[in-house]
Amino acid sequence: MSLDELHEAAVRADLTTTWLGRPYHYVARLDSTNERLKAPAADASYPAGAVLLTDFQSAGRGRLNRRWEAPPGSSLLLSVLLRPSWPARRGLWLTMLAGLAVVEAIEEVAGIPARLKWPNDVVIAAGDAAAPSWRKVCGLLLDVSLDDTGDYLESAILGIGLNVNIPETALPDAVTPAISLLVAAGRPVARRPLLVALLRRLEWHYEAALAGCSPVPAWSERLVTLGQRVTVTAAGTTTPLQGTAEAIDEWGCLLVRDAAGELHTVAAGDVSLRGN
Repeated sequence: MSLDELHEAAVRADLTTTWLGRPYHYVARLDSTNERLKAPAADASYPAGAVLLTDFQSAGRGRLNRRWEAPPGSSLLLSVLLRPSWPARRGLWLTMLAGLAVVEAIEEVAGIPARLKWPNDVVIAAGDAAAPSWRKVCGLLLDVSLDDTGDYLESAILGIGLNVNIPETALPDAVTPAISLLVAAGRPVARRPLLVALLRRLEWHYEAALAGCSPVPAWSERLVTLGQRVTVTAAGTTTPLQGTAEAIDEWGCLLVRDAAGELHTVAAGDVSLRGN
């Protein structure tokens, strides 16, 4: 059996998780894994840890409803249902946990160093090692539902789109230039071991967070954003903020100090590294 096959019997046989990916569903082609998971997620009896994966999305999307495109069978395209019952402000933690899991899975299976770019990208260095250009290999999309008070998360659907075996000529246009593991490694990367490692690492990080361990320190160590001069277009604003990315707060917000010395807290938005 090919290590690239992701159908249900193959993945279930290889899973080492306790509950994440149980149930695991594979659909060869659909519109969007996040959209398809919303209906079952609304049923409180549907189990946390459910994973829906496809080989092709006809209407895949990233943040801000940007299209996410990948040739059939070339990527890992999946959504995970979680029910953390956390304060709504802690929603960014889920993106952090997923980012850490993706980075660790890439390094374990493909042997390629990977980093994180605030708020939801996994990136790989390209070009000059002394002044690398960071190219996007994975995007994360979080859709949440709140309880009746609006203060707590009721459910969260975590979408993951990882460029695995896309050739350079087929890479999507993106705000951050794209790369695939195939391009970075110079060889194809088997998708099923990558998926199994990703789910194992995500389960570990999620359980650690449920036990009270903040992902912020580990996530911050992987960020290429901190210490850099950045331009931020925050959600709901039209005037970009320029300054130095100094830190991540306890909720996952980016702290940026402008030229006047004022510290700004950015909860959501697009960040570009100045000169990158």
